[in-house]
Amino acid sequence: MKKTLFTILLIVSVAISANAADGVINVESSYNVKDTADRMENVLKEKGMTVFNRIKHSEGASKVGIELRDTELILFGNPKVGSPLMKCEQSVAIDLPQKALIWEDAEAKVWISYNDPRYLEKRHNISGCEEVLVKVEKALAGIAKTAAMK
Repeated sequence: MKKTLFTILLIVSVAISANAADGVINVESSYNVKDTADRMENVLKEKGMTVFNRIKHSEGASKVGIELRDTELILFGNPKVGSPLMKCEQSVAIDLPQKALIWEDAEAKVWISYNDPRYLEKRHNISGCEEVLVKVEKALAGIAKTAAMK
């Protein structure tokens, strides 16, 4: 009985973890968190994006006595891209501007994570915006790849 209950709890736990990651694209970086975030910020600016903020979560955590592996969040956008998406479905504005999370996992691998535009499409029932979604997908993938690769 205990073994069966443990197995059920394990399955539920795995299912919840998998669902929590739905809609997030992860790109492994060849650099540490700081260098990856610096590269990401530079690429965004070169592409004409506005970098609204860069939040160093690990520094904030340390100020309250919590040790957190290096974790930074960059908020960025461009009204030429975001506005047409909002015009298709205004509620997508809750997920804009775009965010990129640069973080180190337990194995010391560094990742760039961002919302999959197709997840946003489903979440907000966006329709009639295929061209904009494809543009956003390609831009995010290219930016993340450029920031992550040597």
